[in-house]
Amino acid sequence: MQTPNGIQPAEGPEDILRRRGTPQPTASLETQPIAVPRSTSSRIPNTPLAASIISFSLGSLFLLGVLIFLNEDLRYGVLTSQLGFFIAAWAAFHWGEFAVTAGWNREKCSVDSFLLENGAHYHLAHSFAVLEYTLTVWVKPSLKSYSHVSTAGIALVLLGQMLRSTAMIQAATSFSHTIAQHKLDNHILVKHGIYSWCRHPSYAGFFYWALGTQLVLQNPLSFVVYLAVLWRFFSQRIEFEERGLVRFFGQEYIDYRSSVGTKIPFIS
Repeated sequence: MQTPNGIQPAEGPEDILRRRGTPQPTASLETQPIAVPRSTSSRIPNTPLAASIISFSLGSLFLLGVLIFLNEDLRYGVLTSQLGFFIAAWAAFHWGEFAVTAGWNREKCSVDSFLLENGAHYHLAHSFAVLEYTLTVWVKPSLKSYSHVSTAGIALVLLGQMLRSTAMIQAATSFSHTIAQHKLDNHILVKHGIYSWCRHPSYAGFFYWALGTQLVLQNPLSFVVYLAVLWRFFSQRIEFEERGLVRFFGQEYIDYRSSVGTKIPFIS
């Protein structure tokens, strides 16, 4: 309401209480996915507050890892440049999954997009890798002194991250963290860009990212375990997923599959 002279009067206590009791329009900042339902096993609240807390935590971990990696004064005992890079790479990966989904695949975005509830085996694998690294540094640190191995690992991690993030960006709404059981209206067969060179670039990206982390840490045992487990996982996942893709796209996908490889060794 305006006064006769056109000046808006200041709100009184009753006005503020009345406005607060009136339903407000839904804000655009929300995390409820439109295209796919959330997993019923998710335990993290799917709210903007949870997303902000997770982002802050991952950002803090990333900064800590980078500082340890770059600053010798912060290194002590097992807190080496190798472990610092691993921490930063891990945090960047999970934050990047959410950020890319939020930016290019909004309808599927939720707190699940951080992939922090990626299964017990996933977290067990990373815990085993850190344990192997820690024990080796304590018992025989000279086994972690091959700098060229860690340098190769850094390059592989960066390549894998770039490959996966580019794949998610270029696929946009056709990308999903879960295997689609039904073809959505906006689901198209992406064959341009990085998909013209690699059939499953997001899988290949994670495959090389994970192996790269173990080269950085110079973990021979974890490297072999990661290689075997990831190869078996992606071999089975690609076979299962492609049965659905053939059902969705028919001969078009069969022709695409025959002409473009996965870039994961021995998975055609």
